[in-house]
Amino acid sequence: MQTLGWREWAALPELSIDRIKVKVDTGARTSALHAFRIKRYEIDGQQRVKFWIHPQQRNMEHEVLCDASIIDERCVTDSGGHVEKRLFIETPIVIGNELWRIAVTLTDRDTMKFRMLLGRTAIVNRYLVDPASSYLAGKPDTEHLRLLDGRA
Repeated sequence: MQTLGWREWAALPELSIDRIKVKVDTGARTSALHAFRIKRYEIDGQQRVKFWIHPQQRNMEHEVLCDASIIDERCVTDSGGHVEKRLFIETPIVIGNELWRIAVTLTDRDTMKFRMLLGRTAIVNRYLVDPASSYLAGKPDTEHLRLLDGRA
């Protein structure tokens, strides 16, 4: 089984995010992605969401518009004990040379150091975590990204 550090680089190719720094948090059950201007809509009976993200820390100029299907909506308790109703989406994630689908909640993480939190359900039976290390997986494998979006 591979090992991740407490922070890693990831890519979210279906959301057009080639690189985002994630905090690997085994204390968090669900993964969370920074989102703002969240707009729900329906198309052909399917619930969808458009949202914007600042994928780079300390860079409020660079924005990415994302669009995804909503898979769920439920209350999530954050580390401070606050309960927030959040939308859940499912999206592929690339860490190192691994690609798999994860469920992610959308929430405003502008005040947080990391734009994405990778919770334990996303990595269970896939990775071990070394809390004393960082960036063990390296940058996301761009070959996976090219194959996914037709850049190959």
